[in-house]
Amino acid sequence: MANFAFLLIFTMTLSSCHLLSHGLIDHNQTFETLMSRACDKINNQDSCLSTLRSHVESHDRPAVSVLTAALKNSINEARSAIDKITTFNTLSITYREQLAVEDCKELLDFSVSELAWSLAEMSNIHVGRKTPHSDGNLKAWLSAALSNQDTCLEGFEGTDRRLQRFVRGSLTQVTQLIGNVLTLYTQMHGLPFKPPRKNATEDPIYPGFPDWMTDGDKALISSGPTGMHVDSVVALDGSEQYMSIGQAILEAPDHSNRRYVIYVKKGVYRENIDMKKKKTNIMLVGDGIGQTVITGDRNFMQGWTTFRTATVAVSGKGFIARDMTFRNTAGPENHQGVALRVDSDQSAFFRCSMEGYQDTLYAHSLRQFYRECSISGTIDFIFGNGAAVLQQCKIFTREPLPLQKVTITAQGRKDPHQSTGFTIQDSYVYATRPTYLGRPWKQYSRTVYINTYMSSMVQPRGWLEWYGDFALGTLWYGEYRNYGPGGAVSGRVRWPGYHIIRDAATAGFFTVGRFLDGMAWLPATGVKFSAGLSN
Repeated sequence: MANFAFLLIFTMTLSSCHLLSHGLIDHNQTFETLMSRACDKINNQDSCLSTLRSHVESHDRPAVSVLTAALKNSINEARSAIDKITTFNTLSITYREQLAVEDCKELLDFSVSELAWSLAEMSNIHVGRKTPHSDGNLKAWLSAALSNQDTCLEGFEGTDRRLQRFVRGSLTQVTQLIGNVLTLYTQMHGLPFKPPRKNATEDPIYPGFPDWMTDGDKALISSGPTGMHVDSVVALDGSEQYMSIGQAILEAPDHSNRRYVIYVKKGVYRENIDMKKKKTNIMLVGDGIGQTVITGDRNFMQGWTTFRTATVAVSGKGFIARDMTFRNTAGPENHQGVALRVDSDQSAFFRCSMEGYQDTLYAHSLRQFYRECSISGTIDFIFGNGAAVLQQCKIFTREPLPLQKVTITAQGRKDPHQSTGFTIQDSYVYATRPTYLGRPWKQYSRTVYINTYMSSMVQPRGWLEWYGDFALGTLWYGEYRNYGPGGAVSGRVRWPGYHIIRDAATAGFFTVGRFLDGMAWLPATGVKFSAGLSN
């Protein structure tokens, strides 16, 4: 009955939008209805409605006008939350609390940027400049903006939660506002599973050389940096411009619109790198997996938040890494220790290795692509709430602590309207100890394995509960045409949210071309990719 009611409301919403687009609904009535939905469940609804009315510039297109006004309101609330949280610095009495407060400020700043991008996209739609990629952009950015506040609160794990309660109160309104905007936008733009535009089994391979790339760029992608022009070079022996990768990144241009290439010569670089969001279109090129290595050992037991344990963290749009290793050596006894954290939209990793134990690869937010990479770990070692596709990658398990169970993924989708999830396609799971494909970190966790080899140590039931029956009916886990001794689905879990995918159209939704809107940006990276399903 509940599902029927939701379907009825959803159908009415879509019908209303259809009628609205044809001028068959009273605009003022629709405007008021949309504003009420944008302020749904907000503590001070009168203030919210008043603020929206003050931001609305036109009633000609009520849906776009209200969404634009709601985005402006959300940005203001996020900025206000940053100001409030800044005052909590004086209340923090432990190092972990201080870090958690700093995490919150940075994460809310992420949200402000993602909301600002969304506002600019919505403004283009308002004046009739919508592109085929507008929907993908808006859903990706709003999905990320909604999740950042959760990561902020998670940073207080390991404290007495006293400060967390204050911070939570400052985040409630901004989180609800962003959630309402995402819900409104998604419901007005169709069901999440749309029919593919063409045969989903087609699998064009894109070498990724767009017309604007120079011959030097193409050679750099194809054959490495030797003899090619790069913007800066890092070498441990002091023979080049930089001895530190972090220094090379620091002196790279901010907000670059062109690719800035940093060649990192072979060696083991013991440094922690935090590439801020202003460092856009950076490319790191190494001498190969195991040759160019960035390593650190930050971990939860040292007092770091999980967010800050990363050996390398990248936040600027359009980051690319090629032929290098990201490593965290903390070991299983130190719990969370991230090798690579990614908040970079439209980022790509080619022939890279991510090595750690618990929480190795933190695909935190936004759209990410991994090709021919290796990922190793013990517990939840591919986790986060990005929209990530791993293609032709190798996944290795390591020895956990006694009584621990090895789980590959812990995807963190918290809202059914978020466009996030993990796809592991045409890859290889080389499990050497009893292993589970994933477990639901958040309510709407979403992970799909497609045409992937699984060794015999992948357990027959496949997937593991987080605790009790949490999320078993709301998650979306799927398997399509996997193979190998651990790939049989006959013994898999019987959860309501688990799916044995039998049709190419459903599987095709989770491929690069559709799930990541990959044709809009991946060709410009120069990284080879398959846009659809393999034959």
